[in-house]
Amino acid sequence: MDIYQYAMQMELDGKHFYLDLAQKTNNAGIKSILTMMAESESKHYNAILSMQKNDKTQYSTDTEALTNIKNIFMKMKEEKRIDIDISQLELYKKALDVEKDSENFYLERAKEEKDPHRKEIFLLLANEEKSHCVLLKNLVNLASQPDNLW
Repeated sequence: MDIYQYAMQMELDGKHFYLDLAQKTNNAGIKSILTMMAESESKHYNAILSMQKNDKTQYSTDTEALTNIKNIFMKMKEEKRIDIDISQLELYKKALDVEKDSENFYLERAKEEKDPHRKEIFLLLANEEKSHCVLLKNLVNLASQPDNLW
């Protein structure tokens, strides 16, 4: 399996994982966050597919999605109503580990990449995976200590 196929499979797995998690929660805010993260993984898949095809399409970051997710967290905090299924805590921790691994994977690819366009995309993907880590850390904190947030 070449590097692009590996990365695309990694992103597909992430997308399915987040969609599965979204189906398992009753919290509308968290469901929305997980769905947006799945969409982000899908966008990463498409960026890697373009690189594999040697397409020089520009990649734009998910700043709007990240802003929307931040707003969802703020709304949940304002409402002081976090009904998170504690059984999902381990899944959020697992997702955090996967995102850390993904960030490191893209950073390593960027170091090895000679083509400046591809290098830039790998660095952008690494940065988005890092943002996903921050979001998942927040979910872990919400699930493990919801009373300490207020």
